[in-house]
Amino acid sequence: MSDPLVQVRDLEVHFPIRRGLLFSREVGAVRAVDGVSLDIDAGSTLGLVGESGCGKSTLGRAMLRLAPVTRGSVRFDGTDVAGLSGERLRSMRQNMQMVFQDPMASLNPRQSVETILTEPLRAHGIPYDATRVRRLLDQVGLPASAARKYPHEFSGGQRQRIGIARAVALEPRFVIADEPVSALDVSIQAQVLNLLDDLQEELGLTYLVIAHDLAVVRHMADEVAVMYLGGIVEQAGADDLYASPTHPYTRSLMSAVPVPDPAVEASRERIILQGDLPSPANPPSGCTFHTRCPFRQESRCHDERPELREVFPGHRVACHWAEEISSGAIGPHEVALTDLEAD
Repeated sequence: MSDPLVQVRDLEVHFPIRRGLLFSREVGAVRAVDGVSLDIDAGSTLGLVGESGCGKSTLGRAMLRLAPVTRGSVRFDGTDVAGLSGERLRSMRQNMQMVFQDPMASLNPRQSVETILTEPLRAHGIPYDATRVRRLLDQVGLPASAARKYPHEFSGGQRQRIGIARAVALEPRFVIADEPVSALDVSIQAQVLNLLDDLQEELGLTYLVIAHDLAVVRHMADEVAVMYLGGIVEQAGADDLYASPTHPYTRSLMSAVPVPDPAVEASRERIILQGDLPSPANPPSGCTFHTRCPFRQESRCHDERPELREVFPGHRVACHWAEEISSGAIGPHEVALTDLEAD
């Protein structure tokens, strides 16, 4: 088998906390991404899910060097992007592009659509003409007349189509879509997701899709990684993960997704997490999820950080008790607020 197109190994992104005169004294760090490793095969889609503040967007930005890498490597087609600078980094970015969450904030309101789409081509010295602009607009389902307009003249869904057209203008091989539909009306979300699917098939793109909506990830992803407090806690094929979530955090996420059948909704297990997401500036010892985990066992969870290991074929979980939880040998219990405060 060929190597994955994108390989992330032990990636860390820590933002220093500074105090004192002119903020000259470093007193700690926010561990936004803390030792993430993952692979993305060419032509596939990896979905990255987790609650707000877990580090999903920071991970995506670090992979493109839009956020500083503290430690670790990001290899694209064998080249370590984290070690590049200057012209070599600029050249590599032609193959790696991003679709941002808020299309209004990511598009320059003073530029016409034609200027927005041709700016990356000019930056990389690629020849273009009006025909290329029309082709880009046609690929994302916009008329040629859109080239003369400005972002404020479009709806949210149309603006996101412009952002997608800008991302594929350089004919990249890898695209990170950071919450690509979360800012859009529900009626428009399916259209944009179908557009991303069509472009992947047409252009042979590889995707990292970041989302908090599990339905979005299930629609698009071949494989899903679940992130909690800066680390990956579970990763498996999409069908496998949705059918058999194993990590307690993944189980809680899945149990929160509403089911259309009222009888099933009333009878299914609900896992309600207690407490708030811990601060990434002061993460818990041992397993970072143990302060909220209804399956925790004090013997190991408090002191020993679990490795992301293969529990079943193609299914990796960062939990000491994954097999016991899966078999039912260990069941959920209440996490007392006094325990949370003590931790």
